[in-house]
Amino acid sequence: MRSVTDQLDYTEAELLADHDITEPLMANGVRCHGGFDADGRYFSPRTKNRWPAIRAWEAERQAQFGTPLLDIPLETWPAPFPNVEQSKFLLRRGVTGPTVATLTRIGTVEGFGGMLRLLPIPDFPRAFAEDVSSTATAHIDRGLFEAHARDEAGYGEQAGHKEMWFVCRDIAFGNPVTEDETARMLERMGVAGRPRTKEEIDRAQAEAFASRLLPDGVDYRLEVLVSRMIGLLLIEISAFHSFAWAEDVLSDDELVAGEGEAAQIVRYIRADESPHVAWLRTALSEMRDRTWVGDDGRQHAGTEMIGRLWDRAVHESLGVRRQEALAGTWRELEFELAGRPGADDLLAEMMSLGSVVRHEDGTFTQT
Repeated sequence: MRSVTDQLDYTEAELLADHDITEPLMANGVRCHGGFDADGRYFSPRTKNRWPAIRAWEAERQAQFGTPLLDIPLETWPAPFPNVEQSKFLLRRGVTGPTVATLTRIGTVEGFGGMLRLLPIPDFPRAFAEDVSSTATAHIDRGLFEAHARDEAGYGEQAGHKEMWFVCRDIAFGNPVTEDETARMLERMGVAGRPRTKEEIDRAQAEAFASRLLPDGVDYRLEVLVSRMIGLLLIEISAFHSFAWAEDVLSDDELVAGEGEAAQIVRYIRADESPHVAWLRTALSEMRDRTWVGDDGRQHAGTEMIGRLWDRAVHESLGVRRQEALAGTWRELEFELAGRPGADDLLAEMMSLGSVVRHEDGTFTQT
């Protein structure tokens, strides 16, 4: 339960503040965000006040509404493909490309977190019947988005998760790809090599407006924002499978270089991601618990508004986006094994070690 002395209102500078550290996190010659105190404890970036704020906002929400946090079980999401056993099988046979590609894809997608700064911000007090001051929602554009974006894409001379995943890859596999090779790899996997520009985002949003999911009176900026936040939360939760995969594979000294350093960096990244999941769950739960007010004055239950957007995001994540990800990984596997003697047998043996099945029409199922 929140103490009456807990702070609920913060400036952006306060939410971006770091702990006092005595040693920065350095990896493969790269200055990463975060660092260590005199006792060697790692502190994630920008969490000196962010963690206390998140805990206080959630305690306040619980006191007001008494509802459970919005959540989805981790087991809802399938394991990475190739899985740990399949990845290690390939590495033992000298096939490093798929693992390198997966680490590159994860880092690239993490870098897209910088796009949070480009999202339009609705008039929160007008959008809800109940008060939203002193909440996580009220701080979305007062430090939360900016902190999240810096964590993912980096800021100034400090590398964020994008570069940290690349550092993991380079430590484990000895700087395996050039920039040109990376671009071609991402293209094969169906991942854009750069975040979309503001103009591209605006155009996509205009195209989506015609098929919006919520009532016309609801501020479309709010629908866009909440949709993005839900999608981000689902990515963050499902990413914990990727963390487990990466820690296991990259800690195997017989298969990768670095004596476990790459796996340790993944652990730091996982710690950094925890406040992302926490603040997104709290803010989305705050909005779910409130009554939404449209520009036309009509009121809508937050449970219904969030529910519509949540159900669509989960359906798309486990459906079309999962198929796209599997197809991209499959293309990378085929590229890596092209021309290799016994490639078909090697691929068949690898597939036998997992639960993903590829059908003749190019679709995939999970057994």
